[in-house]
Amino acid sequence: MEKKFRFVVATRVSKELFATHTALGKSLFIYRYPFVEVDLYDTNSRGLPEIYNESIERAKDDPAILIFAHDDIYLTDFFWPDRILNGLSLFEICGLAGNKRRLPGQPAWAFVNDKGKWDQSENLTGVVGGGLGFPSVNISYFGPPFQEAKLLDGVLLAVLSEMLHAKGLRFDPRFNFHLYDSDFCRSAEQLGIKMGTIDLSLVHQSSGAYFTESWYKNFDKYLEKWGE
Repeated sequence: MEKKFRFVVATRVSKELFATHTALGKSLFIYRYPFVEVDLYDTNSRGLPEIYNESIERAKDDPAILIFAHDDIYLTDFFWPDRILNGLSLFEICGLAGNKRRLPGQPAWAFVNDKGKWDQSENLTGVVGGGLGFPSVNISYFGPPFQEAKLLDGVLLAVLSEMLHAKGLRFDPRFNFHLYDSDFCRSAEQLGIKMGTIDLSLVHQSSGAYFTESWYKNFDKYLEKWGE
């Protein structure tokens, strides 16, 4: 492998417990490939955009494929590096699930409004497993992967650090743990950056935290920023 893969991960547990008490930590312990690095933000309470931007800045002098990932995912694909490399040959930002369109006031890739109404299946793309372990207790098939998308789920996003620096794309720290992914995708769209889904299998332990009080506060900020 010529390229380095660098996971950028925030976790609430300590560095010592990451490898034994988180799904991603356990996965990376198995995949101890020499070309894989981890930017780990342990015992973290800061917003994801803030730490993601820190890793982007550090990559300016040490380029890599940056993989912004949640700590509650099991990588269940032996060939995940190849999946990501293949995806980055097609798209500049790769994700696992997304929406091929974006509507005014759409807060997340799967929903068309802030009341939890799902978009029609023909607009969705990607596959994500769900459950607390392997094998997955359910597989959410949203639509065929390798589709260009307007919005991507932030559970895992892969991108070349050089592209982020060339285009000046960053995460917006005002969105901490909610809507940072939708905002990131809209900023990418403005810059003409191509996004899409790839065929990487994993198991996500969470279904997301939508429509909570803190989520709605971020949605208000999102509407204030984008005007729709």
